[in-house]
Amino acid sequence: MRQSRRLSVGVALLAAVIGVAPAVAGTGPAGNAAAGACPWVGSAGPIAARVSAVLARMTLADKVAMVHGITSPAQSAGLQPGAPPYVGEVPGIPRLCIPDLKLEDGPAGVGDGMKGVTQLPAPVAAAASWDRSLMTEYGAVVGAEEWAKGANVVLAPTVNIVRDPRWGRAFESLGEDPYLTSQLAVADIEGIQGQGPMAQVKHLAAYNEETFRDTALNDAIVSPRTLQEIYLPAFQSAVQDAQVASVMCAYNQLNHVPDCANPYLDSQVLKGEFGFPGFVTSDWFAQTSSAAAAVAGLDLEMPDGCFLGTQLQPEVQAGAVPVTRLDDMVSRVLTELFRFGLFTRRQGGSPRAAVTSPTHAAFARTAAEDGTVLLKNAGGILPLDPGRTRSIAVIGADGGSQAQTAGGGSASVVAPYAVSPFRGIVRRAGPRTRVVYDDGSNLAQAAADARASDVTVVFASLFDQEDRDQTTLLLPAAENALIATVAAANPNTVVVLNTGSAVLMPWLGQVRGLLESWYPGQEDGNAVAALLFGDVDPSGKLPVTFPASAQQMPTSSPDRWPGVAGQTQYSEGLLVGYRWYDAGHVSPAFPFGFGLSYTTFAFHDLRVGSPSTSDGRETVKVAVTNTGRRAGAEVAQLYVGDPSGAGEPPRTLAGFQKVWLAPGQTAQVSFGLGPRALSYWDQTTQRWKAVLGLYRVAVGDSSRNLPRTAAFTLTRTVRSGTPPTAAPPSLSSSNAAALAATDATTCWQDDLATLGNGGLSLTGGAAAPNPSKLPVG
Repeated sequence: MRQSRRLSVGVALLAAVIGVAPAVAGTGPAGNAAAGACPWVGSAGPIAARVSAVLARMTLADKVAMVHGITSPAQSAGLQPGAPPYVGEVPGIPRLCIPDLKLEDGPAGVGDGMKGVTQLPAPVAAAASWDRSLMTEYGAVVGAEEWAKGANVVLAPTVNIVRDPRWGRAFESLGEDPYLTSQLAVADIEGIQGQGPMAQVKHLAAYNEETFRDTALNDAIVSPRTLQEIYLPAFQSAVQDAQVASVMCAYNQLNHVPDCANPYLDSQVLKGEFGFPGFVTSDWFAQTSSAAAAVAGLDLEMPDGCFLGTQLQPEVQAGAVPVTRLDDMVSRVLTELFRFGLFTRRQGGSPRAAVTSPTHAAFARTAAEDGTVLLKNAGGILPLDPGRTRSIAVIGADGGSQAQTAGGGSASVVAPYAVSPFRGIVRRAGPRTRVVYDDGSNLAQAAADARASDVTVVFASLFDQEDRDQTTLLLPAAENALIATVAAANPNTVVVLNTGSAVLMPWLGQVRGLLESWYPGQEDGNAVAALLFGDVDPSGKLPVTFPASAQQMPTSSPDRWPGVAGQTQYSEGLLVGYRWYDAGHVSPAFPFGFGLSYTTFAFHDLRVGSPSTSDGRETVKVAVTNTGRRAGAEVAQLYVGDPSGAGEPPRTLAGFQKVWLAPGQTAQVSFGLGPRALSYWDQTTQRWKAVLGLYRVAVGDSSRNLPRTAAFTLTRTVRSGTPPTAAPPSLSSSNAAALAATDATTCWQDDLATLGNGGLSLTGGAAAPNPSKLPVG
């Protein structure tokens, strides 16, 4: 069964593979100072007491140095020699035994051009596994390799909701649903932080566009309820369930206020409502103010000190930024340094070290296999039978040396090698099967190769990258023409897509088989061959809806995407992704949660308990049976429909569990429904609230195939969380203008407001760096 192949990449194994040194008391940063000079090193006292002791010894200059990075724009772009090896760095203070903060990109593995690392499948592929344990292992591989490279802050995971599949960073996110994203983000963070480094979850919040992200044309207009129910739950789970160390704020504005200077986001919600004790970091060059941002809740500016360095110190001295706020900023960084043992832990590691391993490569293949989604299998064309399939044509540039294994931007990872689909298929098919390759550049030749083969497998891709959105969901015209031509020449055509999110498929009715493999990483060819030949049962499920047309999407109107007059209206509200299609009774090409298998499954014996406590917790149980002839995995999905008075979508995902089953085997799956699953955000009271009445539950294998249903009645009020904790002082409307006036406008980042779609701005005769060429978070 599939679970017997599951790798264990726990702490001990990874440490053995890549040589991560254990924590050693009294070593590391403290080695530069006498033990008596830093009594907090090796102390077993409460972290808060240790932080206070360090803070009492810090000068104003020390404190300011702790809240910004050192990298200049030119160094970040690699235009000057001697640039720090990491995408961001905050130098420690040896006199106080404070260690360096070394920040590195990592949603899909160690980024920024570092060599000797594992190129994992894109996060969206891992999300398509719908498997928490796989996501934990994914994070563990990332965390171990980052740690071995010497980094101690990993800029991952990306938990922004895929509001529109045209978003350029959809491939590095975890899908369109807040519950699925939250669950997988927690697993990813636990995997990363279990290996030593801190995780930095990103990007807070409502960050859903790239093209105009660093201009004044990116103001997201979102209601508080929509924020709380759609765009903030993953951050709350990261804080409260995974104890993430850091949060990155985003480029965009939210309701006319920049995210990195937004007191509602950074102080009221994150630090108050969620009780976040860690530090908030700006995305690279996303900050546009000093005093306003600091008072609003920003703790660390990256990559340099343009605002929270040269401007901050005089603002503190003048009282524009309270000393208590600066102390809070520094304390938050120190707290996480102590919590992760970085005052005493000997990290070792080097940016030049080779940290990948056969174990990591094997996991990369497993993740690619488990995340691939079988979307169509007409006539059972798959799996291929080498005994009957005597010839195969592999067609398309994506099937050869130009295989699209990764997306672009800060989530890009340099692969130590990449197995092409052609190479993987040749190896698996064996010597008795003729396999030919055609890059598809000549349609007539591609059609001839297709006609001469028993089966044709066409590989097609659409490249996504940070800093720009797609303008269409169509594949390039040449690729659509290639697929249509090949399918006309050979009815036994299978298409394999390597895309970052949903695409439109005008040729869908012409092909018999369809696999979505996302960006599968370095083991691309081996993984897809195993799936095509049935060595592995496909078990992936879509984490995003695939629309049948662009007009179907909730963001099809220009005011919702990409926006009009600099504002993007989130007026679809809660109806994001499958919720929109369900509410409008619209049939997409493939629904959220959909994915086929080479075997079959049945759901039965659905049972719902009754709330037995004042918390109103429900238990839902269902049996899942493998009714086919081969082993496989199914994802049981639980959806809840609230009473009409709640104003919620028809149903929302509230639970999922992946089970591996042998033929005839049955598994009992149990879901717990807590108060949050039965509540909505009340904008009047700013609390979660449950409506009394009839709740419906449905279980199945996608948002549109829910064969087992039941209901229960909620008859008493339930509690949903604890009251918000106190937040640090935030920027009030009364002093907003005064603080804004104190912020000088000499930083080069101010020129970003005039940059359109990655162009250059000339200000004062000097060219501002192109942000699309800078390593950013």
